[in-house]
Amino acid sequence: MTETSQGVPIKGREARQVVEEAAARLADARLLLASDGPYRDKVREAYLAARQVRVHAELRTVAVEELEKRRKKLRVAVLRKKGFRDVPRVLEAGVDGLVAAGVGETTARPAVAAATELADEVDADLRFRIDVDPDDPYATDLVRSLRMFGAVTDARHRHYDDARRLHAVLPQYIGPAQALTRWWRRLLADTGKRAEATAAVGALRNALAASSPDLAAAAGRVRTVVGRRGAGDVWEDFERRSAEYYGLLSQVVDLGDDHEAAEGFLPADVVRRVEAQPLDRSLLHANLRAYQAFGARYALVQRRTILGDEMGLGKTMQSLATMAHLAATRPDDDGPAHFLVVCPASVVTNWAREVTTHSRLAAVVMHGGDRDAAARAWVASGGVGVTTFEMLGRLRLPADLSPALLVVDEAHYVKNPETLRGRTVRAWSDRADRVLFLSGTPMENKVAEFKAMVGYLQPSVARLLDPNADLSGAQAFRRIVAPVYLRRNTEDVLTELPDLVQVEEWEEFGEVDGAAYRRAVADGNFMAMRRAAFAVERADDSAKLVRLRALVDEAAENGRRVIVFSYFLDVLEQVMELLGDVAAGPLTGRVKVAERQEMVDSLSTPDGPRVLVSQITAGGVGLNVQAASVVIFCEPQVKPTIEAQAVARAHRMGQTRTVQVHRLLVADSVDQRMMEILDTKAALFEQFARQSEITETSDLAVAVNEPTAGAGMPSEAELGRTIVAQERERLGAADTEPVTVR
Repeated sequence: MTETSQGVPIKGREARQVVEEAAARLADARLLLASDGPYRDKVREAYLAARQVRVHAELRTVAVEELEKRRKKLRVAVLRKKGFRDVPRVLEAGVDGLVAAGVGETTARPAVAAATELADEVDADLRFRIDVDPDDPYATDLVRSLRMFGAVTDARHRHYDDARRLHAVLPQYIGPAQALTRWWRRLLADTGKRAEATAAVGALRNALAASSPDLAAAAGRVRTVVGRRGAGDVWEDFERRSAEYYGLLSQVVDLGDDHEAAEGFLPADVVRRVEAQPLDRSLLHANLRAYQAFGARYALVQRRTILGDEMGLGKTMQSLATMAHLAATRPDDDGPAHFLVVCPASVVTNWAREVTTHSRLAAVVMHGGDRDAAARAWVASGGVGVTTFEMLGRLRLPADLSPALLVVDEAHYVKNPETLRGRTVRAWSDRADRVLFLSGTPMENKVAEFKAMVGYLQPSVARLLDPNADLSGAQAFRRIVAPVYLRRNTEDVLTELPDLVQVEEWEEFGEVDGAAYRRAVADGNFMAMRRAAFAVERADDSAKLVRLRALVDEAAENGRRVIVFSYFLDVLEQVMELLGDVAAGPLTGRVKVAERQEMVDSLSTPDGPRVLVSQITAGGVGLNVQAASVVIFCEPQVKPTIEAQAVARAHRMGQTRTVQVHRLLVADSVDQRMMEILDTKAALFEQFARQSEITETSDLAVAVNEPTAGAGMPSEAELGRTIVAQERERLGAADTEPVTVR
């Protein structure tokens, strides 16, 4: 016996399947809608336990006699006689434990009070970090708790609306629909009940069809993560995504941030308005740190602003959070939201990747030969349109199009409003509802240029700035520019993170470097493919050299020294020619050891070079380059351990600044293939976390064709053959030439 829904017969088995799927999706929805309170509480408990262990570890070397300085008449000799020789033992015993051990209460109470005071002081000064140690049960519990909390909050952010709809609709139809799921139920149901059940099955089908298929997968991931108990898997994930773990932790506990610095030292009235601004993260696929959420709220409240955070602090993510909020809160009858990003050509690819990876917004690249078609698609469907300064004025866009947000990356490119570039950006700034300029270059010392940039955004504020005044750091300057300018430095806001920020700088080939790459692929020359991005006569024809120059300039503006690594001697010569007098080197295997150290030492002199250019097999081991806090890799290395050793030259004991690691990469090239095959980034985290286990090797110990350490890792020859074959197939090159690895 069958029923019909809109003329389509419904069999009992079909009805049963629909009801079972609806019940499963309802369970998923309830899981994703459940409060994250228990997981948040678990993180807090695990953090406090791990922190207490760290405090006690700091106090291990503090003898019990230290307590006598705080309580003059304390009978320390009695404590020592009873076996309480250091402060942690006094804390662990407590008053009751001391008394039980034979210490008088008149001694026990002041001893515990003094020990608690000392512990509180150590706790206040403690910079908490999660050390990678699977054998540490407290750290493991914390990392596992963070992973559970992250899985729950991420799933809720992504699927909250869908889960809420299912939770509202499914329960009212599951019960009536069950009348069709068994033959005996259909037999007992009268005509009215069967009709109601048939309609209910149809309603369930419609609700399930309208829901996201990803909701079930998200709920499954939550159940899997919550059910895990092992230490190894969670530590591997932590090493890959440590920044996200710290971001989650900062949502639950205060990690001792400098809140005034995180708020850019803005006046209290501006801070109050910013903190009162809601931030809808439902379209965002990332956990924001507190200072990043503040930056997005600032952009929303002030509407036309400059975000001047130092490089590595996530200006792109804060921009995405602003866009995601505007898209999520936009009325349906207003049509699709349009966001426009204008940036240098070297970062177009990176912007598109960030948009699609970290949000539910669509990215449309309006650059290159198909820019007009892409522009038409963007106008019709909305999303994040990404274009360059050069292309902005050439795009065929409706004159009445008003972006919800205009983002200008590397905004110091338009510091001169009289140039064609400046006039074009000004015209779009006037059209946009909101404008956000991004620049990691500090501007306080260049008041004239800064005033020009503020003029694009809030002319009334610009008029208050005297271009001839040195207002850097002055309270008056901060108050004047508070409505338009927010800047935070790395050391001020990333105190909870390991001092290492890694950035993948994805570029695209231009005409000249792209042609060099295609020739290398056609020749089957793996090594030529790896350095084809630098096979140009003019630096401006190399996407990597253009980006390298920008990174070095920004580092210099921020008072940072740089070390540039490449495996190839001809690449090093190209870099030296590009940088000129600001660079020392090249440091290669041919340079004597004493001269190498002289090059390194020159980087530390106040008037010395700002950059050290080094062959990675020479400068990557055995030298301490603590003066450098920015590391740039010109190409991925075949052995990830070589990169780990190179980073360790700057990121080691004695380094007082956060180390920024930038990898110059070209999309759809040998670089991307190497990153995919070797998983360089994850391997680097693993090697760095176990830095004491990395052997200091001589230059000669790194053989060109030595198989990469570790089971299953390909040798360079194997890697070269695989990548050349892949690239030949992708580019349609004839497979006639032999593969050359050297």
